[in-house]
Amino acid sequence: MSKPADQPPPSDMEVDAAAEEKPLVRFSINVLELMREAQMQHGLRHGDYTRYRRYCTARLRRLYKSLKFLHGRGKYTKRNITESTVTDVRFLHIVFYMAERAWSHAMEKKTAGPNAQQRIYMLGRFRKAVKWATLFSHLCSLKGDSRTSLEAEAYASYMKGTLLFEQEKNIEAAMTNFKNTRAVYEELGKYGSIENQLLCRQRIEEVEPMIGFCSRKLGGSALQAHELLDLEKEGPAYDLFKAKIEAVLSETRSQQAASMTEFSWLGRRFPITNAKTRVSILKAQQLEKDLNGANTESVPADKKLGIFDKIFSAYHDARSCIRNDLASAGNAENIRDELNGLDKAVSAVLGFRTIERNQLLVSIAKSKFTKHRDEKNEKITKPEELVRLYDLLIQNTTDLTDLISSGRDKNKEENTFIQEYELKSLAFRAERCFYLAKSYSSAGKRAEAYALFCHARSITDSALQQLTNSPDKALVQDLKALSDSCRSNSFIEHATGIMEEENVPERLSKGVSTLSLGERKEAFLLDMLESYESALGESNTKTPCHIARFPPPFQSVPCNPIVLDMAYNAIEFPNIENRMKKEKKGLLSRFWG
Repeated sequence: MSKPADQPPPSDMEVDAAAEEKPLVRFSINVLELMREAQMQHGLRHGDYTRYRRYCTARLRRLYKSLKFLHGRGKYTKRNITESTVTDVRFLHIVFYMAERAWSHAMEKKTAGPNAQQRIYMLGRFRKAVKWATLFSHLCSLKGDSRTSLEAEAYASYMKGTLLFEQEKNIEAAMTNFKNTRAVYEELGKYGSIENQLLCRQRIEEVEPMIGFCSRKLGGSALQAHELLDLEKEGPAYDLFKAKIEAVLSETRSQQAASMTEFSWLGRRFPITNAKTRVSILKAQQLEKDLNGANTESVPADKKLGIFDKIFSAYHDARSCIRNDLASAGNAENIRDELNGLDKAVSAVLGFRTIERNQLLVSIAKSKFTKHRDEKNEKITKPEELVRLYDLLIQNTTDLTDLISSGRDKNKEENTFIQEYELKSLAFRAERCFYLAKSYSSAGKRAEAYALFCHARSITDSALQQLTNSPDKALVQDLKALSDSCRSNSFIEHATGIMEEENVPERLSKGVSTLSLGERKEAFLLDMLESYESALGESNTKTPCHIARFPPPFQSVPCNPIVLDMAYNAIEFPNIENRMKKEKKGLLSRFWG
């Protein structure tokens, strides 16, 4: 049998032609969607960079195992990812998650407030993130489609800008990289689905403050406090330059606090000698200007509550500094009197802002009180919650008036302030009584609700009589509306109570007619589908709904017939003893049987 002749090797032209015939596979990755989904689902929604770093590590382990791209057993063997290695889209995912893991590790160190040694380590992790992001961009340009390549380029530019921004050596290059990122996402945001356009818009909003910060640093203009506060955003991008904004703000406040020598409150002036106290009070006053500015109506309620928290923190810091000065003042009466007066003034402002914050919470709760559950399944407010909030307001006003009236001599402004907040306390009492009546009304207690509505109206009328010459027109209008609501609700409760009383004999006669000495039968909805009768019970009671019997009752079923085998006794069976194996006995067993 002859051997086949050896085939000649293919020429270079044939190899090139075969390569041209084989189509090049292009991978597609929605980089921004992949990054946002991974970050929001694994810790960064709450700023937990440690959890996100651990997720990236676990994700890399799963990718290595699924691709069988392992690094030796026992001893680590380095395996690089190159263009020839990328035969699956998961190889690009490996490079992406390597960059994300290094970045999250650096952000974890940054948010923890690193010292000098930890800062060096943090910058090293940022460099590692830039290295992997650059490799990711290079591989996507070779193996990915045009959109994937563009998104990877924007991702690498953002990482480079982050490193340069943190190093503070080349702010101009950092701004250039951030502008490149913004330009790419502006183009990508013009196409694709609505979700993709929204993601691009969010990414642009994250990059914009960083570009503004870099441009102001390059322009050499002083960063004003209100400009820095406008830069504040939520998310990982804001965490990157949050420390820088705080540093610039503290420096600006220190310069402004040098000219601040006293604190004014209700016609009294208190000197401030401690620099830390000045900075804390100045920070609180700047936040108050932002809260009470011209555009405060457009500010959402959640952001207002956040500003209130910062104001409270600043005033608490100022009060702790004042009390530390009091402890070290010794027996100097003049200094102690000035510090005591300043402490009282700061405590009064803190109480005043607390009342404003609780009034904001009341307005939020009232907006949810009258509405039903909307598309977002938002929880509606119960009247008991408003009663609790008004209890807090009454306690706050009592504490504030007691604090201001505790001095021996009061000036005109203090007397006016005390009278104003005593009237506000009366208005809060009327509101509390109104919503307490609403609570009793929802429980079906008509007599109690009617009495409380009448009492709330009497309190409101007495408050209106005292506010005849008051300049606070908004409070007067609110009290008039409350008086009308109390009047209408009292009539409704009265009429509803009479109607229920009229229906009592009918319900009694119906109940007596259905009484029996036997077992009481409950009506279930499934048993009376053809009759129009409610199975939910009364609206004011908390009886359970009778839908179906559970567990279901027993039902009688026919038994299986009993079959008697009568032929068994008449059958004669053959003898099979000869077929049975006989037991062999030994010699002893023959004698002993």
